[in-house]
Amino acid sequence: MIFEINNETNFELNSNMETRLQEALNTVMALESVACDGEVSLLFVDNETIQNLNKTYREKDAVTDVLSFPQYESVYKNGLKEPYAYLGDVVISIDRAEEQALEFGHSLEREIIYLVVHSLLHLLGYDHMTDTEKKQMRAHEKEVLKKLKIFK
Repeated sequence: MIFEINNETNFELNSNMETRLQEALNTVMALESVACDGEVSLLFVDNETIQNLNKTYREKDAVTDVLSFPQYESVYKNGLKEPYAYLGDVVISIDRAEEQALEFGHSLEREIIYLVVHSLLHLLGYDHMTDTEKKQMRAHEKEVLKKLKIFK
């Protein structure tokens, strides 16, 4: 599985960060037993762009940190049988990620990796609308972050 990364911001995406993002993708796919080749689109935008996308596709006129647009309804429940799959799109607001990194007292890199892990789980069909779903999704996020040696 690979990322197709596009950056519409001034955020400098260096090769170390690209490697860490790919590692996050590989870790999620391994832990979720997704064994096909494929890709995920990852787009970095500003607050204005993500607010417009949120309004257009979710009818919520607000800035958000990340949006996930899955290609499949639920990979984790139904499995993925294709030899090559396009899992979907992830859009991250760098502005919001920077704000949250400051708010939570950790690095921007850590915040972006967390948002990527969170959205990849959404692409695989996880959600957090109920308490049970939220607990399950949070447990998967923690497991991935632990494997990536991200503890704060």
